[in-house]
Amino acid sequence: MTPAPFVVRPVVAEDLDAWRPLWDGYNAFYGRSGPTALPEEITESTWARFLDPAEPVFAMVADDGERILGLVHHLFHRSTTLIGPTCYLQDLFTVPEARGRGVGRALIEAVYERAADAGAERVYWHTHETNATARRLYDSLADDSGFVVYRH
Repeated sequence: MTPAPFVVRPVVAEDLDAWRPLWDGYNAFYGRSGPTALPEEITESTWARFLDPAEPVFAMVADDGERILGLVHHLFHRSTTLIGPTCYLQDLFTVPEARGRGVGRALIEAVYERAADAGAERVYWHTHETNATARRLYDSLADDSGFVVYRH
C-alpha cells in the first residue's frame, strides 16, 4: 500500500494540539524532556510567534489530511555579509513512522522556497554531529560549511 501523499503548509491556530506532540518529540530528541523540558512559557511564546504577522519566526507542517507528519520552524535575520535577509532553519522533525517518505526533504525545500520569496541569499541550520540519519538527508540538500558552533 502506498503511503498517503502529504502537503506542506503554514501552521494555523487550530494545529496546536497536533503540532504539540511533534514539538515535544523534537525537544526530547535533543534531551529536553522531563526535568530538562523547556518551560511551558517558552512553548506558548514560540507558538504565539508563529501566528503573529509582526514576528520573523515561521512554522510549516507536512499534513497528510489525517495528521501532521512533520514540522519545520525557520526565521529571518540580518547578516553583516549579505544585503538581503538570511534564513535560519531552526527546527525540523518528522514522526518516526513517516521517516523515509520524503517529509523532511519536502519541509526543507519548502523553507528554501520561502527564503527565495523573501529575498534570502542563504539558508542554514545546525544539527548534532551524531545525528547520522538526518545528516545523510542534509548532505544531499546542502553543503556542510565546516563551521563549529560555540555558545555561551
